[in-house]
Amino acid sequence: MKIHNLLQKLHQFPPHTTFSSSQLHPPHFNYVTISHLLTTCGKEPNLHLGTSLHAFIIKSPQFNNHLHIRNVVAVWNSMLTMYSRFGNLRDAVKVFDEMPLRDTVSWNSIVSGFLRCGWGDIGFGYFEMMLGGACGVDHASFTTILSVCDGVEMVRVSEMIHGLAVLSGYDGEVSVGNALVTAYFRCRSEDSGRRKFDEMIERNVISWTAVISGLEENECYEESLKMFVEMCSGYVVPNHLTFLAALLSCSGFQALKEGRQIHGMVWKSGMQSDVCIESALMDMYSKCGSADEAWQIFECAEFIDEISMTVILASFAQNGLGEEAIRIFVKIVKAGMQIDPSMISAVLGVFDVETSLGLGKQVHALATKKGVESNIFISNGLISMYSKCGELEDSVRIFHMMPLRNFISWNSIISAFARHGNGFKALQLYDEMRSEHVEPTDVTFLSLLQACSHVGLVDKGMEFLESMQNVYGFKPRIEHHACVVDMLGRAGRLNDAKKFIMDLPVKPDPQVWQTLLGACCLHGDTVIGKYAADALQLSSPNSAVSYIAMANIYSSRGRWKERASTIKQMKEARVRKVTGISWIEIGKQVHSFVVADQMHPLGDGIYNALLKLLRHMKDEGYVPDKKFILSYMDQDQQVYVNELEDPIFMKNA
Repeated sequence: MKIHNLLQKLHQFPPHTTFSSSQLHPPHFNYVTISHLLTTCGKEPNLHLGTSLHAFIIKSPQFNNHLHIRNVVAVWNSMLTMYSRFGNLRDAVKVFDEMPLRDTVSWNSIVSGFLRCGWGDIGFGYFEMMLGGACGVDHASFTTILSVCDGVEMVRVSEMIHGLAVLSGYDGEVSVGNALVTAYFRCRSEDSGRRKFDEMIERNVISWTAVISGLEENECYEESLKMFVEMCSGYVVPNHLTFLAALLSCSGFQALKEGRQIHGMVWKSGMQSDVCIESALMDMYSKCGSADEAWQIFECAEFIDEISMTVILASFAQNGLGEEAIRIFVKIVKAGMQIDPSMISAVLGVFDVETSLGLGKQVHALATKKGVESNIFISNGLISMYSKCGELEDSVRIFHMMPLRNFISWNSIISAFARHGNGFKALQLYDEMRSEHVEPTDVTFLSLLQACSHVGLVDKGMEFLESMQNVYGFKPRIEHHACVVDMLGRAGRLNDAKKFIMDLPVKPDPQVWQTLLGACCLHGDTVIGKYAADALQLSSPNSAVSYIAMANIYSSRGRWKERASTIKQMKEARVRKVTGISWIEIGKQVHSFVVADQMHPLGDGIYNALLKLLRHMKDEGYVPDKKFILSYMDQDQQVYVNELEDPIFMKNA
């Protein structure tokens, strides 16, 4: 209470005030009080008050009295810690050098200050001097050093500190053990992290949280969840960080059932209102494909921050609810809520070919107005948005204007050229990316395979696939397999595509079979086409793709009986073709159309204009390709219709 009253009294003075000895009367400031005040100055922060206290300490003989040296050192350590927290290392070093006596806390404080401010070399230098000094080290010395061990390049440092801890007898300290587990996982040494955790005789909730979160950060999601279950079967109660790590593992593993169980545990523990937990729950449900449950949490949240808004926008984007995401974002903007770069980046992720380019440009203008256009994540999102909306030139312009690029920037622009069919430019950009020493990712190779597919560079594409696995250690996903099948299929190497699928180490999914079937449609191969269609029907029995594709293949070969039989099988299976949709943006409004659409208010005028265009095409020598029949047998009769014989056109002729 005395310290609180003193702080209130001192806060009445302006920040720049320097206090005299008479104002800071010695009887009110004993060793304990002054230490607490210095600590408070470091936390609040209040550098002006802290420097005034520093001046008072220098002028007061009691704080240099060697008869009370332990109390004196405690005060000087508080002052040293205060300057370190401010990042004022020059004054911190000056205090350290002028201290009447130093103990282990003093050395830990100066080491921590330099490490916290990113001066690792100097911090490690002080730690080395500390090891050879008279004060020695304690458990805090090791936890301080281990706290900055992050990244593969620091694994040797972690091992060295581990060895020093063993030699010093602090290896058995639970805090040091926790710091070692955390450091090993951050350095991507999962085996060492698990081994250290297993060796620990004493474990607390921090120990369990360290190994659960460490496994999650290293994408060992299933193991992370197993550790969480093992923890809950014991006597250690999870805290909010444990729940957070477990929920992130559920997101990565797409474990909806386990995520719901953890959600129930969160409710029982009373932590459901924690903002970070709410965001993690929304992220988990969205990545597990349950956007409705993510939205329920968002609606029930007591407090909504920028992270929550970003998560729900990303949730809708991941689940194909782009219109809902855009609608929410528009409401946020109109309500005058704070818009941060993460939210703009998230909403840019929902833009696709059917999204309004005009709206995308408005989001771009908002980013410019907010002064965050140069933010690397927003620039990456703008590259993708413009390329998906058909504006490749704008994507290129954004890319060249970026002051700093990362691997996502390069992936985005390579993907943009691959998407627009300019495969050679995509391959050229990959060479530029490598010349700037930017490492590719599995997404990079996905775009490269697409580029090779478009320009027919099959051998080059197979080289990329081999390099991806053997040089960079990426395991191909099903999307990579589908790209290779597409690349071989487009080149007419259907037998090679079939053999590639048969040799896959994983079971092919519908996407792979559909890609092969599409290639058979392109080349009119009925044998391999039938093989792919049968496999697709087994893996996706409710899809009409296999029936429609085979009907078209038979049509291209003039095999009308087989085509009619295929359509009949489709009807008997009660499978319906999904209606195709076309769209065009005019005046910032997107107009959608389906086959034989008569719902548009300007439909008659549109059909008349199309008919005139078709007549001009015929006059120029256009001959319709009648190999593919666009309508199939209805309940009463079989009607064959091609582009120029559509009854809709005939009605308007």
